[in-house]
Amino acid sequence: MLTELFQKSKEASLELALVEPQRINQVLLAVADAMEANSKIILEANAQDLHRMDPQNPLYDRLCLTFDRIKNIAEDMRNVSRLPSPLGRVLKHHVLPNGLDLTRISVPFGVIGVVYEARPNVTFDVFSLCLKAGSSCILKGGKDADSTNQAEVSLIRKVLQEEGINPNVVTLLPATHEATTELLHAASYVDLIIPRGSKRLIDFVRQEATIPTIETGAGVCHAYFDKDAELEKGARIINNAKTRRVSVCNALDCLLVHESRLTDLPLLCASLQESRVLIYADEPALTALKGQYPDELLRVATEESYGTEFLSYTMAIKTVSSLDEVLSHIRCYGSGHSDCIITENEAVAARFLKSVDSACVYYNAPTSFTDGAQFGLGAEIGISTQKLHARGPMALEEITTYKWIIKGNGQVRA
Repeated sequence: MLTELFQKSKEASLELALVEPQRINQVLLAVADAMEANSKIILEANAQDLHRMDPQNPLYDRLCLTFDRIKNIAEDMRNVSRLPSPLGRVLKHHVLPNGLDLTRISVPFGVIGVVYEARPNVTFDVFSLCLKAGSSCILKGGKDADSTNQAEVSLIRKVLQEEGINPNVVTLLPATHEATTELLHAASYVDLIIPRGSKRLIDFVRQEATIPTIETGAGVCHAYFDKDAELEKGARIINNAKTRRVSVCNALDCLLVHESRLTDLPLLCASLQESRVLIYADEPALTALKGQYPDELLRVATEESYGTEFLSYTMAIKTVSSLDEVLSHIRCYGSGHSDCIITENEAVAARFLKSVDSACVYYNAPTSFTDGAQFGLGAEIGISTQKLHARGPMALEEITTYKWIIKGNGQVRA
């Protein structure tokens, strides 16, 4: 039973609500410095996790840490420390005719539980954002990253103790299914659950949790190359969206190509050869690529090729005859994450931007930009694909809630 851990996290959140913002920033900077100073310890733990995973597993790159990646994560934490506090903001204020003074202000959620898979950077990102937003965090990582997560949380808690902050503001649960189930039902202690990972994980959390949940993570991302698209621009966008980092949720999964541009498809995909991208193409696209793209990297697309989040050097191509067909395909196979259009036709782009019901919709830019840091939000806790409370990159403002402050002078209600 993990009730005692949940209780301690709740108590720590009440203490954290009274800590001044400048004190929080000091702690974040101290943790960032400790990360870099102790990167060797973190990497040794990470090596243990990597040793247990097949390098061909799409999660391997997500799991892998390097000195540079740790340095970048530490810099993200410093960026968070420099951001304005999301707490105590006046969201609305007015005085009623009876003299009651009403103010709506931003406040912490309290305790936020995050369930995630082989993403050890999430441990630091969630901690920094939750601390800055005044909430305790309860982390339930996957067994694939357990050694790394333990090393990271141990480091964080050591710094918290040194800085005089209750270390229970961050708690790492055992990497077991039973721990996940307990967390999802800890309604007396936990205020919000955020799952980060595969569609299977997100579906399980949504169906099992008895606590409010914000879905994040699963991204089936599309790019539509329109009949009025510019070839060179399109090739850059598609290559960046697919190959910048394949194991993340904003990576391109399906390219939709207007039938009138099939002759341009070999040039459009030329850069993908350098990364050995495996392509599942429908018959028209396959015919256009034959002889001009490596045969060993070409496959015939099936129904399963569409709507798949590959998380690897793999993508699908679908030939379309109209924007209506594009919109229908994305509605059927998309996940509401990120989709883009490549075109020089402003009217077509305007309809695409208005009609595609995703959290992030792009015009002549790759889906790889869907990221809290790229949006100027500092680090992120995830990409929300739902519509209630938060949508798109979730950063500081999105992990706060609000309350009403009502000031009177003896008024009574008739």
